[in-house]
Amino acid sequence: MAEKPPAETGSAKQAEPGTASLPLYAELHCISNFSFLRGASFPEELVERADELGYRAIAITDECSLSGVVRAHTAAKQRHIKLIIGSEFVLAEGCRLILLACNRQGYGALSHLISCARRDAQKGSYRIDRKMVEANLPRDCLALWNPDLRQSPELIACQAVWLSRQFQNRLWIAAELLLRGDDRLKLQRLGKLGAQYDIPLCAAGGVYMHDAGRRILQDTLTAIRLIRPISELGLDAESNGQRHLRLPQRLAKLFPAELLEATVQIAERCNFSLDELRYEYPRELVPDGYTPHGWLRELTEAGVRERWPAGATPKVRNIIEHELALIKELAYEHYFLTVHDMVAFARSQHILCQGRGSAANSAVCYCLGITEVDPARVEVLFERFISKERSEPPDIDVDFENARREEVIQYIYNKYGRGRAAITATVITYRSRSAIRDVGKVLGLDEALLDHLAKSIYWWGANLKEQLSDSDIDYSDPVIQKLVFLAQSLIGFPRHLSQHVGGFVISQGPLTHLVPIENASMVDRTVIQWEKDDLESLGLLKIDVLALGMLTAVQKCLDLISNYSITPLTMQKIPAEDPKVYDMMGEADTVGVFQIESRAQMSMLPRLRPRNYYDLVIQIAIVRPGPIQGDMVHPYLNRRSGKEAVTYPSDAVRDTLERTLGVPIFQEQVMQLAMVAAGFSGGEADQLRRAMAAWKRKGGMEPYHNKLVQGMLERGYEQEFAEQLFRQIKGFGDYGFPESHSASFALIAYVSSWLKLYHPAAFCCGLLNSQPMGFYPPAQLIQDAERHGVKVLPAEISSSLYDCTLEFPKGCRKQNDHSRLCLDPKLRIGFRLIKGMSETGANAITEVRQAGEFASIQDLVFRSGINKKDLESLAASDALKGLSGDRHRAFWQASGVEKEERENESQSFSFFADQNFADSDFGIDVLLPVASEGQNIVGDYTSTGFTLRRHPLALFREHLNNYQVSTASDLATIEIEASAKVTGVVTCRQRPMTAAGVTFLTLEDESGFINVVVWPNLGEKFRPVVRQAMLLGVVGHVQKSEGVIHLIARELVDLSHWLGTMELSSRDFT
Repeated sequence: MAEKPPAETGSAKQAEPGTASLPLYAELHCISNFSFLRGASFPEELVERADELGYRAIAITDECSLSGVVRAHTAAKQRHIKLIIGSEFVLAEGCRLILLACNRQGYGALSHLISCARRDAQKGSYRIDRKMVEANLPRDCLALWNPDLRQSPELIACQAVWLSRQFQNRLWIAAELLLRGDDRLKLQRLGKLGAQYDIPLCAAGGVYMHDAGRRILQDTLTAIRLIRPISELGLDAESNGQRHLRLPQRLAKLFPAELLEATVQIAERCNFSLDELRYEYPRELVPDGYTPHGWLRELTEAGVRERWPAGATPKVRNIIEHELALIKELAYEHYFLTVHDMVAFARSQHILCQGRGSAANSAVCYCLGITEVDPARVEVLFERFISKERSEPPDIDVDFENARREEVIQYIYNKYGRGRAAITATVITYRSRSAIRDVGKVLGLDEALLDHLAKSIYWWGANLKEQLSDSDIDYSDPVIQKLVFLAQSLIGFPRHLSQHVGGFVISQGPLTHLVPIENASMVDRTVIQWEKDDLESLGLLKIDVLALGMLTAVQKCLDLISNYSITPLTMQKIPAEDPKVYDMMGEADTVGVFQIESRAQMSMLPRLRPRNYYDLVIQIAIVRPGPIQGDMVHPYLNRRSGKEAVTYPSDAVRDTLERTLGVPIFQEQVMQLAMVAAGFSGGEADQLRRAMAAWKRKGGMEPYHNKLVQGMLERGYEQEFAEQLFRQIKGFGDYGFPESHSASFALIAYVSSWLKLYHPAAFCCGLLNSQPMGFYPPAQLIQDAERHGVKVLPAEISSSLYDCTLEFPKGCRKQNDHSRLCLDPKLRIGFRLIKGMSETGANAITEVRQAGEFASIQDLVFRSGINKKDLESLAASDALKGLSGDRHRAFWQASGVEKEERENESQSFSFFADQNFADSDFGIDVLLPVASEGQNIVGDYTSTGFTLRRHPLALFREHLNNYQVSTASDLATIEIEASAKVTGVVTCRQRPMTAAGVTFLTLEDESGFINVVVWPNLGEKFRPVVRQAMLLGVVGHVQKSEGVIHLIARELVDLSHWLGTMELSSRDFT
């Protein structure tokens, strides 16, 4: 949230000993910063300030929007102040109207009207006129008319007549007095207008901000919206700071008492609360003759017979019956049936998917095919997402192949219609770079300076000033000070609505009567105006239709293996618990493997050394900020290695923590401990989970501390154990991981590890064809595959397809054992990895190539019709080597294409229309210098981001050897604490929040990866080097622990200039 300036005059309640003496007032016209680039305060700030001032009620009336009302609703419930839901509209005819919902029907009509106005316009705007209002008249809404007295008397009269007819006995004129010098005259004119048309008056603030201190920020927002410098706003800027929530005493001096009283009377007629919203699930999935529960049981029993042909164990059967009983009691059958239908469609289309979440990893979901996680293998606390005490639905996330998720989304739209299905919104907020650019423009700063500042911002830093520490700007300059202050204030402000990554809301009735729907930027997409947290706050159903790149890679890999195998391979056929797979994990040989490929995971793997599926579940969950901050990692590792005794204070705690050696690692365990050791109910434990997730932002853990500690003391537990548990719970505020999510991820992690071990060429090919995704770019994936014995072939005009492919030696037989290392295929790089190469051009080449090989570049161009950009991309990547000899000659021949200037030069064009092309002499043998190895390596990185030649560091190795610079592989032979020098390309920078300012760098040389630790003091001393260097020299000492090697840096040298024109990038994380 933006910085809050000091309140103008404090609290009216504090100012007056008795609040009864305060004038009674309800603010009925108030916009928040969800009227994007107009309002200058968050909805919560407005509600809190209204309560401080002693208002009877406050209406949030954002322009054609309900985006901010859930936040306001939550704050109002905490403050016990009445909230009125409304919206402001500017009709095409020039009429400014505020509508306030009286009841549930009025709210539904208002939401529907907003939807109509939004759907009839492009994303981010709306269009509404009298005809639309008449067709969708919100009869249970009150109307405030804000006349523009600058309009002609005829137009004002026309508006008055029309409004009086539409809103009989429900219309007021809103008098907004803003100390502009004409308040008395304005009040007189409005009074005459009201008397002439029998329309009563009421007071209104026309509020844009909760406090006058936001005035400069509000002017800045106006300038950004109007794309105009602040200095040139003129009359479009507010003349003063009166559009804030004002003291009731001050309002009493401005308005006649009857106008203030009218606001309270209007507020008393508005009695709708968002708590009244009730969600109705889609019902068409239940066949005739079945009840929802009967059909869910029918599908579940069918799944039982498929999953356990010999019959389910008593334990599994008990779990299923418990879950079905709870689902029936809470009437959630339609929810599970809706998710099942979506997954069944995906599987029918050969789309790989996997459900996750506590509800997803239930026994019922396993039977329904929503997940592949056997409930017998994990302890899932079903009450985490379904409990009798919650008025909220369960949450099931389903991951689909990234490349094919759109098919599932369109299936949902087609099945339920646009009026009943829409995607959840995501609020896009200002971040450092966008704030600097937008504020700088309206301050009139030079574009070059803003570009420099934006590019100088780095991804770590507690505030904007820290992030700009390397920008070399003059902070004594008042304009720079204003820029940084305003940009910092703007960070976190909502900018516009976008699409959630996959959260769908599906309803039985019209969704527009529940929440407004508007157009998304993507064709064939619509979004609601609420985000995920809003839906969760109101307990409304959301089904997550998510995209997971690794599922795409796994499916492509499975298809490749099936092509060279006698029998097809599926995820279900991959053998479980293969010791060789866990051996590979224990060696941290996990580049490209789902969830356990990061530096932190690879450092933990040799220490934890998972030996079974549940160990892998723990491995994935333990490398998270929550367990690290809660000091759970080292106790677990010590107990696992036998260095520390495993003890439990009671049998109940043993039952909860035995599977993690007495250390709470998962969210579910914390909830279970609260239940068994402190007497929490299932619903109270779930409230604790929510508080854990929010306490760093909102606080609110103190009541749980008292209840938890007191409950444990009453049950005979030691004070020290209770306090330790609470400290661990607070650690989960930094993102702990639920066991149910980890269990789903562990399944995919195991599958991807198995594929990497036995089919490294197919695994790498699948990853490359699914880019961008994962932790590593193609360069690291290819080098890792080569280290595993895979022969990688370059992109070649006569052999490559758009995708990367596998090539087999002649006479190679199909494999009959999937669990056998397969190094037969060679990996051919596809055209997709060549920068600038279009898929259209690549497909054209492969299509015409079927008629015969290309004889020359001229032949290639005439037959395929590729454009100049594609041809130059192929030449730059050396893919034309077979036709030209080398990349220099390929460039020369490609440049023989003379093209007359065209109006649309940026568009693709074919050489067929170029008559000059036929006259170009491709046969002249020009004496061009052959590209050197270094030039070829630079050319490779420039055109593809990787090279199949020697690593760039290999070119300097002889020089580095003269200075005793070690390679990555040499570090294993160097003694602990011994000094060492290394040099490598920076592939990753991490500065985790849990690491107290320590920066972790991953370097790469020709022999492998080097893990470098940079302590805070050194990092601050060499900050530009740490943040920007592409090639880094490091002097330090070696640390080794349980197979993990780190180099602790004491000196850093930026060697990026060695790379010349080569541009390399790293993956940077916090």
